[in-house]
Amino acid sequence: MDSKKYNNIKLAFSISKGIASFILILLFVLSGLSSELQYFLAGIFSSTYLQFIFFVGITGVAAGIIFFPVNYYTEFYLEHKYNLSNQTFFKWIWEDVKSLLVSLIIGVPILLLFFYSLNRFQQLWWLPFAVILFVISVLLARIVPIFILPLFYKITPLENEDLKSRIQKLAIEAGIKVENVFKFNMSKNTKKANAAFTGIGKSKRILLGDTLLDNYSADEIETVIAHELGHYKRKHIIKNIFIGTASSFLMLYLIAVLYNLSLSWFGFNSIVQIAALPLLSLWAMIIGLVLSPLSNILSRKFEYEADEYAISSTNKKSAFISTLEKLTDQNLGDKDPHPFVEWFFYSHPSIKKRVEAINKFSNQMPAETHPAGEKLNLEES
Repeated sequence: MDSKKYNNIKLAFSISKGIASFILILLFVLSGLSSELQYFLAGIFSSTYLQFIFFVGITGVAAGIIFFPVNYYTEFYLEHKYNLSNQTFFKWIWEDVKSLLVSLIIGVPILLLFFYSLNRFQQLWWLPFAVILFVISVLLARIVPIFILPLFYKITPLENEDLKSRIQKLAIEAGIKVENVFKFNMSKNTKKANAAFTGIGKSKRILLGDTLLDNYSADEIETVIAHELGHYKRKHIIKNIFIGTASSFLMLYLIAVLYNLSLSWFGFNSIVQIAALPLLSLWAMIIGLVLSPLSNILSRKFEYEADEYAISSTNKKSAFISTLEKLTDQNLGDKDPHPFVEWFFYSHPSIKKRVEAINKFSNQMPAETHPAGEKLNLEES
């Protein structure tokens, strides 16, 4: 089955790349190459900040070269092999270049703030840096829909007035003020379909991919948006902000403790030694491995709740199930992954479990008016 094979290949490469990254970083430190690179840069730059930025830059370029064949295979070749991509090779490269430039504009200041926190606050560096990351995440949530997404996609107001009014009605019922609904040319890169509710404050946007608009009925699209709005109605966004912030503080604290503890294992004597900083990445990978399944468990719970809201707010169970099945087929999702794979790696439940949960929820719903004022039709269940 193509979907099963496609997802297994992607997963195998993802795991292999993670393991290879960990081993290469470990060897980079153990071999002394990390220290040699620091000494080399110290002979060129007197500023430790410049030494740090070029240290990160050189190691980043090296990693990009090493993993380019893997990225090419998984992001370009495989997507074309399974007829999911609309990109030429040069367009794929150009999108990566744009992503790199945006990452540099955002990432370099963050790196400098991290290095400042490390030098200024020493053992307590993790605390001010966690605060900085929180502030930056809020700022990015405001600017990404307005300034960054348009760098990658053509975003225009939705012209379908009927669909737009349906979506705005759903938004009002969910307690959200959305001034406009937008579409974006997702098809320039992929044949996959998607929609999103993004931004905070005045930058809130409902975005619909043209691949979704071209292949799904108004009822089906309505249920997709209802699901996204369900995340807002069930306060998942606020919960994720608090949980994400707490997780970020906890993760940085653990990284700081373990980093300090492990310095002597590798012959380092100061937390500000640039050559020692790759150890932070190693500890981040280990802690991330532990926290990832826990985060996914919570994410899947939120997805089930958003599915329930989509059904109760639209009373269109059949359309929603049809949409989920079509999206899974169009995006070549694995309908029934191995239970461990789903538990550990999946942020969304499999389509099989989602449909089972939707049917169970529908059968338990009372035969009374739903939020839109229509009587629920339980015969569809």
